[in-house]
Amino acid sequence: MTIRQPPLRHDAPRHPQPGRVRRWAALAVLMFPVLLVSVDNTVLSFAVPALTAALSPTGPQLLWIIDVYPLVLAGLLVPMGALGDRFGRRRLLLIGGTGFAAVSALAAYAPGAEELIAARALLGFFGAMLMPATLSLIRNIFVDAHERRIAIAVWAAGFSGGAALGPLLGGSLLEHFWWGSVFLLAVPMLLPLLVAGPLLVPESRDPRPAPVDPAGILLAVGTLAPIVFGIKEATTAHSALVPVLAITVGVSSGTLFVRRQLARPNPMLDVRLFRNPVFTGALSVNLLSVFALVGFIYFLSQHLQLIAGHSPIEAGLLMLPGLALTVAFGFLAVPLVRRFRTSCVVVAGLGLNATAYAIVFAFGQSGSVPALMLAFSVLGAGVGMAETISNDLVLSAVPPAKAGAASAISETAYEVGSVMGTAVLGSILNAVYTARLVLPGDLAAAQAEAARQTLGGAHRVADGLGPTQPAVAEQLRDAAALAFDTGVVFTAAIAVVLTLLAAVIVHRSLRGQRLAGDELDAGL
Repeated sequence: MTIRQPPLRHDAPRHPQPGRVRRWAALAVLMFPVLLVSVDNTVLSFAVPALTAALSPTGPQLLWIIDVYPLVLAGLLVPMGALGDRFGRRRLLLIGGTGFAAVSALAAYAPGAEELIAARALLGFFGAMLMPATLSLIRNIFVDAHERRIAIAVWAAGFSGGAALGPLLGGSLLEHFWWGSVFLLAVPMLLPLLVAGPLLVPESRDPRPAPVDPAGILLAVGTLAPIVFGIKEATTAHSALVPVLAITVGVSSGTLFVRRQLARPNPMLDVRLFRNPVFTGALSVNLLSVFALVGFIYFLSQHLQLIAGHSPIEAGLLMLPGLALTVAFGFLAVPLVRRFRTSCVVVAGLGLNATAYAIVFAFGQSGSVPALMLAFSVLGAGVGMAETISNDLVLSAVPPAKAGAASAISETAYEVGSVMGTAVLGSILNAVYTARLVLPGDLAAAQAEAARQTLGGAHRVADGLGPTQPAVAEQLRDAAALAFDTGVVFTAAIAVVLTLLAAVIVHRSLRGQRLAGDELDAGL
């Protein structure tokens, strides 16, 4: 079976294609919102202690400050992608950039926890306009398959670069300024887009857009937001009732959403795209690569800071080589697919992800920082290869006019993979940590309960014991480190199995198919 590049006839962009220099200048402008969203995903964690001291949020309020952004973002990605197809992707991008910058400034000066929660929800609303628009604009600016792969490699590198900048920028700002400074980052990062975007980025839209579907939008929000909430809640809830109900609501809304889209002659989201094995397989790669990366960072950042004793800036610097390899192998994937079948490059990336977790399984119990850094570097290489090609496959499998919807689905897979990476692997790690932690007998009940919750909780208890009971504090730190690293080994073993299984499934879904662009590359 051969899946060729979709024809560019009636569904091609109506606007003339920009020249070569303007194309790459437009890409440079589009990278600023990509970097911003990636930085925003990591920088907030460094501000939590400072904003907790300043705003005194309750436990639930603190969770909502962190979680409301991805909940709103995940729920609105698909509707915003469809609206961009109809009203103009550049227009939606500029509206999102303006709103994101303005709300970021308000969030930086939020007087209380409630106001910060509301600001984070609005950031999710405007953030949902940014990401589908950037990727869909790239699809329509770069119609040449080889140029598009390079552009998508740059786009994917923006996520890795932002992930690397987040800890460094956050640590540096919080050493000199107040917690709100991490939100003010958005203003200078979005100014180039708002100033140069109207001049350099060409407008594009679907010439035959679907009509606005308010019921479909509500069902889309009612699908992803409850599922993401249920996954997050399952890791902390004392009862399974709330997460099960949330996921049930999400699945029910999703079922109604699919039925509604199938029944409409011109749907907001063409769910028939999922019948294309290339499209579905690429989405699976996208989700599982991010799943592996985020899950790894979850325990690596804790190990480096709480067990190895590095500062946040030092931990960020130690993670730079792995993140740099994510960027490098994202670019390397472009010439690789000119020499090897696209499906082979994708599966090789997933194989590197599995190898990384295998290294952790072999050496994680020792707590060896060099071994963890090696594993993270291997993982970065695998994620860079797989992510770049998977995003290209997602866009290549649909006509250019449908790029907004396809980009939104790809970004949704990214967001769900990010949530599940922490929720699934993090919950396994926390469960093993709690079960394997052997506490010193001199702890009070409240201290013991706090130490059992998380590695950070154990270190806070140990810090409190240090001045009066240094020996007990040291025993607690050692016991917590042993339990945590044991949990890391268990988590790594499960991740190896899941990643290899994913590689097999993706290989079967793509096997024997000449993917879009392979014929072109074979002849170059």
